[in-house]
Amino acid sequence: MASLTYELTLAGLAVGSAAALTGIGLIVTYRATGVLNLAHGAVAMICAYVLRQLVVVWDWPLPLGALVTLLVVAPGIGLVLDRGVFRPLALLGSNPAQTLVASIGVFVLLVGGAALLWGVGARDDAPVLLGDDPWAQLAAVVALACLVTAVTRWTRFGRELRAVVDNRPLAVLSGVDADRVAAAGWAFGSFTAGLTGVLLAPYVRLDPYGMPLLVIEVIAVAVIARMRSLPVAIVAAVAIGVAQAQMTRLHPEGWAGPLVQALGANLFVVALLVAALVLPGVGGKGRDALPPPPPTPPVPTLLWPAIGVLFLLPLGFAGSDLHTAVQVPALAMILLSLVVVAGRGGQIALGQAAYAGLGALFTALLATAGVPALLALGLAVPMVALAGLVTAWPAIRRHGLALALATLATGVAVSRFVLTQPYATAGLSPGRPAGFSDDRAFYTLELVLLAGALALVAALRRGRTGRALAALRDHEPGAEAAGVPVPALKLLAFVLGAALAALGGGLLGMGLRAFDPEAYDPVRGLLWFAAVLVLGADSLLTPLVGAVLLVTLDAGPQAGTAAALIGLLATQSGRLPPLTTLLLPHRAPAADAKPSTGRPAPLAGGHPSATADRTHPHGPPPADGAEPPAGRPAPLSTSRTGGAGGNPRPAEGRTHPHRPAPGRAPTPTPTPAPAPELRADDLTLTYPGGITALSHVTLALAPARITALVGPNGAGKSTLFDCLAGTLRPRHHQGLITLGGADITSRPAHARTRLGIARTFQRLAVFPSLSVEENVRIGADRGRVRGDPAAVERSLRLVGLAGPVRHRAAAGLPTGTLRRVELARALAGRPHTLLLDEPAAGLDAAETATLARILAALAADGLTVLVVEHDPDLVAGIAHTVHTMEGGRILS
Repeated sequence: MASLTYELTLAGLAVGSAAALTGIGLIVTYRATGVLNLAHGAVAMICAYVLRQLVVVWDWPLPLGALVTLLVVAPGIGLVLDRGVFRPLALLGSNPAQTLVASIGVFVLLVGGAALLWGVGARDDAPVLLGDDPWAQLAAVVALACLVTAVTRWTRFGRELRAVVDNRPLAVLSGVDADRVAAAGWAFGSFTAGLTGVLLAPYVRLDPYGMPLLVIEVIAVAVIARMRSLPVAIVAAVAIGVAQAQMTRLHPEGWAGPLVQALGANLFVVALLVAALVLPGVGGKGRDALPPPPPTPPVPTLLWPAIGVLFLLPLGFAGSDLHTAVQVPALAMILLSLVVVAGRGGQIALGQAAYAGLGALFTALLATAGVPALLALGLAVPMVALAGLVTAWPAIRRHGLALALATLATGVAVSRFVLTQPYATAGLSPGRPAGFSDDRAFYTLELVLLAGALALVAALRRGRTGRALAALRDHEPGAEAAGVPVPALKLLAFVLGAALAALGGGLLGMGLRAFDPEAYDPVRGLLWFAAVLVLGADSLLTPLVGAVLLVTLDAGPQAGTAAALIGLLATQSGRLPPLTTLLLPHRAPAADAKPSTGRPAPLAGGHPSATADRTHPHGPPPADGAEPPAGRPAPLSTSRTGGAGGNPRPAEGRTHPHRPAPGRAPTPTPTPAPAPELRADDLTLTYPGGITALSHVTLALAPARITALVGPNGAGKSTLFDCLAGTLRPRHHQGLITLGGADITSRPAHARTRLGIARTFQRLAVFPSLSVEENVRIGADRGRVRGDPAAVERSLRLVGLAGPVRHRAAAGLPTGTLRRVELARALAGRPHTLLLDEPAAGLDAAETATLARILAALAADGLTVLVVEHDPDLVAGIAHTVHTMEGGRILS
């Protein structure tokens, strides 16, 4: 027994050492470049193939082959990736999500290239580099970790590396060659990947798909180490490796036997799943999300009949050609699920292959049990949608890189523990629905279902849910502040995506007349994700073009062609436009639209000396050629107070003696009830580490008055503002936030918006892929008063955006115009309380003066306004009450 334990420990040390190498390489690359390199496993696989080619095929001596592989080929791959893929992205200012997509492209490219060069068959003759002694492997890993630690702590290069990690722009200004540091990081990371590959190859079967996925699984050790600590990564790798080896001695009887065996063979997968879903996520909210897709022209109506004709052409095929064509609509359905989740929702979802596989599996299981095939497919879809709900629930709180890892871990776990296990897939014989067993009939059924799915997604995109999803994708905090229930909307996207993927997976299994787990491998999921992003993530053409492209290339004589092509394009996705845009005609801009680089129309009526009520009783006249509506518009608020020019009543602190705003404010409109008072009582907030941001702050916003909050940077103004808006809801705080006496301290931002508290952001929070009018409509859809048909028009006219500019995409518009868009969106839901965080940032003097008149008019109409602002002239001109903050306290 002791001998068996020792032998299993040695085996676990061998696997754990290779996993530790992966962790070291990933951490060094991430710390030097900021890139979470999912292509690490593909580089390891390429290096293992190169060493085998040199030693086994070309008969080179093993030491020479290893030196060439590890010191020339592996670092060379890293330098090529740095110069050809990631450095251009860094120069373009790409965020971590874009570099992650590029690393997925590299992964797919290398997998496809290996399949083209060496075929897809598994090899079991890889040379052994360090012999069979796992202690030697572990010693090499520890020595390498000590070397990395010594270099980073005690050398000039290490100081430069830490400087680049802490603040790359500042390091560059200090004279550090950040490109050299990044190149060194890539070279070393690829070296460790190559060493991982040549060490693992003798213990696993070498093939283009298996080894990269195996290395992806051991990313768990880097995630456990928080992408920082090399000792933690090494200890975690060795512990998991030894535990996994020891579990192979367990052989329980009954149903638990296969499950325990699967667990023992895939403990790294479990560790990755737990680390991705439970531990604090890698990356940061709002800084590593997929960027909004570039504006794409709409698909011409006449193009859809032409596409329909092209998809009907295979009905004239026969034999194997039609059998291949049957896969196209099914794959298009799976890609359509990615259009919903990644394209419209902006979520990095890498586990869609798992939902497709579950759809095929459940359909086959039900059909094998005697359920009619079409009914089996209909039942499988909601079953997988429910599974999508369960698996998405813990993942929706993640963002960017953390979400990518969580969805990837979910996909790998489903593949390893369900789709590839005999206890789940043995004896399956999926059939086709009665009356559709013929390829032509089945293909027709697929086309009908695909057309229905496309119509459903098109309707979703056109409605308020589609606008909300686009807002979530473009700017999540802004969408939440506009009233969008972000968690619920994410769940909806994931559930709908899972259902569409399940439908496509079930059709794919029926089309192939077999359940093939390899058709739903996680590597294929990465390929599908890369294809959707390359072709255009938010286009309904993408699933159609992508399915035709992938199926056609895979049906060719050279396996891996599709992966190589899609991977190559994905590596350049940050510099290339979506390929589907090349198929669409580009319309010239309208004659009355102004170019985005020119000066915008005057903010609401031109010169600041114009009176506020010259043409419009609620403020200045509309800009951009819009005609004001006949008659007096409805009031923006249902609250009732005195006018802005009346004697102000201080809420707390000093009262400013000036009259608000130049020009004559509009006459207030009497309304039924006063606005509820928003109040913070004894609010104290301390961050982990003992930093106190707010200390016993009490603030009451007087209804129908403008309250200003001033103070130096770091005084706590933005923290207090975010607490009032619900954007910041810290766990460790004391005090209450009340609205009309009701406690709303725990209410999220979107719930407070629906209660009538609207806000703007210091840094613009607009949705660039939506038009100006659609941005404002988001606020009308989700605000306190919904369903008011005049809300959008009224808000656009108030801020001077009712002209042709309303149809322009927000992307590229000048800052002054975007400030108006954000203000109009906040007002469209008819709030009673408006929180403005530095609303004059980026505005010139004329725009600032007109903003002051608008705010005075709003307060006169009964709106409660809080302004955090550094412009003393604006504060002096509009504020009834001014509070000064310093050190997290209100001083006056």
